[in-house]
Amino acid sequence: MPMASKIYDITLPMSTELACWPADAPFRFQWTCRKADGESVNVGQVSMSVHTGTHIDAPFHFSDAGPTVENLTLEPFIGPARVIDLSGRSTIRRQDLEPFDLSQTPRVLFHTGAWLDHRRFPETIPTMARDVPGWLASQGVILVGVDLPSVDAIDSKELPIHHALGKNRIAILESLHLAGVPEGVYELIAVPLKLVGADGAPVRAILRRGR
Repeated sequence: MPMASKIYDITLPMSTELACWPADAPFRFQWTCRKADGESVNVGQVSMSVHTGTHIDAPFHFSDAGPTVENLTLEPFIGPARVIDLSGRSTIRRQDLEPFDLSQTPRVLFHTGAWLDHRRFPETIPTMARDVPGWLASQGVILVGVDLPSVDAIDSKELPIHHALGKNRIAILESLHLAGVPEGVYELIAVPLKLVGADGAPVRAILRRGR
């Protein structure tokens, strides 16, 4: 018999308790119509930054010359991926990744475990060493995902890792929920909303293993 699929939902739940970037627009949900008030349907509306919760960064986020969300190819966001456990590291180094064969998994997700309380925005987070994006590109990687709100340091203004990933045409997926996901190979599905002119977009990200 074929192996049944195991699905991991790696999306952060959207609620008013979810921390967002300081001074950015937090998640808000409210009702515009309620059946309890005599309307024929329930209708809600949301407002938030496109970088709230699990999301992708379009290159336009860090470069005026980069494409916005609706112009991104979807290939990086669907396909074989590898989850790599890097818990306890303050810097993700090339030597941490060299033991892994990435030739069949051009999407890599880094499980750092460094942001556990999603009600509080972290003051510091692990980041990649500056030579890592280029090395990942040499291995055929087309997407990097992290369980952190950014691939750069929280207080970074120059965003060197964003720019290095963009230069190497590597898509960026941030604020994943990887707790409880074993290290290994999966199918990733994390398609961004088609927001015209936007610098980023929310996704519903899942990992699937075995079919």
